[in-house]
Amino acid sequence: MGKDLRMRVLLMGLLLVFGLTTSASALEITQDIGGRIGTYIEKYASVATSNETVRIDGPCLSACTIALGLRLSQLCVTPKAVLGFHAAYDMYASLDNPNKSVQVTNHEATDLLLSTYPTAVKRWIQTHGGLTRKMIYLRGKQLEAIIPRCADQSNTFAHSLY
Repeated sequence: MGKDLRMRVLLMGLLLVFGLTTSASALEITQDIGGRIGTYIEKYASVATSNETVRIDGPCLSACTIALGLRLSQLCVTPKAVLGFHAAYDMYASLDNPNKSVQVTNHEATDLLLSTYPTAVKRWIQTHGGLTRKMIYLRGKQLEAIIPRCADQSNTFAHSLY
């Protein structure tokens, strides 16, 4: 992970701590399989400086879970919410077969992911074997013990994040 990504994480942290509240709308995550960490840091940076609520109403996997770096008061989950965690990795072309890719764990990026999570999530991850190549899922009552259930179960949210 490069210096640029570290700077974006620092910026997100500063926005979380010193951000001004500007909006009271809501965003919804319904089916997000994740992607590049830097992309998600950028997506959530503007949410961090607002009063927007992020409603997790389905799978939020991999880099999507960077949303947990927002204030817990900005997050809520529905019964369909599922968070999926795994170690961060980089993809490289295989030396044996250029048409194949090889996953290589990126320990620095994995530490970055962990640093965005609330203590209760870090504890849950640790008790479930830590972040490895295998996805682990947090859902149901265990998830609702960490992130509050959404008061409004309707689909009246302003727009979908993904």
